[in-house]
Amino acid sequence: MTKAEKIAFTIDTLQELYPEIPVPLDHKDPYTLLIAVLMSAQSTDVRVNKITPLLFAKADNPYDMVKLSVDEIREIIKPVGLSPMKAKGIHGLSKILIDKHNGEVPQNLPDLEELPAVGHKTASVVISQAFGIPAFPVDTHIHRLLYRWGFTNGKNVVQTEKDAKRLFPKEIWNDLHLQIIWYGREYSPARGWDLEKDIITKTIGRKTVLNDYYKNKKTR
Repeated sequence: MTKAEKIAFTIDTLQELYPEIPVPLDHKDPYTLLIAVLMSAQSTDVRVNKITPLLFAKADNPYDMVKLSVDEIREIIKPVGLSPMKAKGIHGLSKILIDKHNGEVPQNLPDLEELPAVGHKTASVVISQAFGIPAFPVDTHIHRLLYRWGFTNGKNVVQTEKDAKRLFPKEIWNDLHLQIIWYGREYSPARGWDLEKDIITKTIGRKTVLNDYYKNKKTR
């Protein structure tokens, strides 16, 4: 298969499996999405989705959020982990949104990345999922899968994002990054991986990845 054929096969397979693509984090607007994505760092979407309703019941906009103290926020979000840093970030960014952006979430990467506790990946998720602006946020699933599929050398997420943007058409980035996340969770996880169920890797996977898989299987 040529690189172009592999890309077409990947896009078609993902489209077939995930014609409707749910957004993993529950939210109702750009602000609640921003907070949910920030909270999901080194946590799971399932855990975040259990905690955000408790936080948003008290404050689901920056004006109400700044009325809470950092300690109050931290107490609510403790179960998601890294709560001191995240609580400080949530409070700080809410204040900046009020002071600099009329309480609105900005629709561009530079302004979003200036907010405390908001990195490039978080900002990319927000502009793609809240505003429909093409972006390709790379999480651990995407990083792992694009390496397994031979679409990137997997050195780091910055390189993986560059490669993904170069290989895939811009108009499908927003859907595709979500489809890859769902596929990674369902068919191509880091642990407990069953290649027989992972049709994309089995069909186009990097030779070294496939060889390692079969070698490890034999020694088990």
